[in-house]
Amino acid sequence: MSKQKNGRRLKRAGLISLAVIAALVVVSLGYVSNYYHLQDRQVALQSTADVTVEEVDYGYFFDGPGNDTALIFYPGAKVEDLAYANLLKQLAAEGIDCYLVHMPGNLAFLGMNRADKIMETYSYDHWYLAGHSLGGAMAAVYADKNSEKLDGLIFLAAYSTKDLSATDLKVLSVYGSNDGVVNMDKVVDGRKLMPSAYEEFCIQGGNHAGYGDYGAQKGDGEADISALEQQEETAEKIVEFCE
Repeated sequence: MSKQKNGRRLKRAGLISLAVIAALVVVSLGYVSNYYHLQDRQVALQSTADVTVEEVDYGYFFDGPGNDTALIFYPGAKVEDLAYANLLKQLAAEGIDCYLVHMPGNLAFLGMNRADKIMETYSYDHWYLAGHSLGGAMAAVYADKNSEKLDGLIFLAAYSTKDLSATDLKVLSVYGSNDGVVNMDKVVDGRKLMPSAYEEFCIQGGNHAGYGDYGAQKGDGEADISALEQQEETAEKIVEFCE
């Protein structure tokens, strides 16, 4: 084979590779740009009499009257982070400062270690890590490697694929009776991976999307209660769990 023919083949191969890469980039951009949007940004960012909402490098800080307990929150897949603002405001008002993590592309597996920076920057006696759906699964991956940094882990419509049974973590699993997205078989199977300090709470009439303010989610069941009611029940249970 002549050098000229070989050169042409290499050039064609290079062009094909560039085309494949370009196609993957386009597909990826299309995927991450299609996400569930917060319904009212102005309300989400609005501070209350008890809670100050502040945008920071990693996401958002919900600063309430408490000073010894904090919760780091990982959002669900393809959900705008601020959609969880109302839930976190309720927790902060009850004395649990909250750190809402912004994930690249709204996908928690692209930023599962972002809790590190928060815990290095701020000082609290007690740290909890929570996540919704994929955010909960990624929180469990982080907790598996960093259990000594945390007091507890909270799943909202999520489950762990990591064995946490040998850790000293407290774990709470919350799910709605009408959730059409979470795989409840895996929630049940995941119980054997949980530490002894494990508890579950089922929100009657709640669904998958009710923890946030982003509207209906594809494949979800229809809720019998409002998102506000689901968030209030969730906040109440989390506060009780963290006491």
